[in-house]
Amino acid sequence: MPFTMPSRTGRTRPPIAGPRRRTLLATAAGTVLLAGCTDSGSDTSGKRPRASEQARARAAQDSAELLNRYDAVIAAHPGLAGRLRPLRAEVAEHAKAFGDPPKASGRAPSGSPSAADVPADEQQALAQLASAERQLADGRRTALLDVPGEQARLFASVAAAGDAHAYLLSEAGR
Repeated sequence: MPFTMPSRTGRTRPPIAGPRRRTLLATAAGTVLLAGCTDSGSDTSGKRPRASEQARARAAQDSAELLNRYDAVIAAHPGLAGRLRPLRAEVAEHAKAFGDPPKASGRAPSGSPSAADVPADEQQALAQLASAERQLADGRRTALLDVPGEQARLFASVAAAGDAHAYLLSEAGR
């Protein structure tokens, strides 16, 4: 029989059955982090980069492209610069964390967005930037399942930051 402390009114509280909410959340978070802790096959012949190296190169390229989007929106809407510069600085740190993007990634070049490619309406420009952040965060969450532990944590952390950026860029984050 479990020992329960009497309450101030003299009644005893029944014991809580099952795990507590903190335990469940910690277990769920641990499961997500551990999912990326194994190397998902590597090519030891040296002819092709491992999947994790390819994922990191893609992430670096994607971060560089997102950085260009921020620059284009700031150039098109200088009034948003104060709001966007802190987010842009974090995206620059993410790009640095993933390493320099490869010169020839094998992907079709998407072209750098320019101020002319940005919607004239500030709210639409922010919505477009928020959408780019969300899409990139979703892709990073998917990619973290295919990379080893430390790299998976980086992908998860940057994906979470992308979600926060999308929120701050959206109407809800105003």
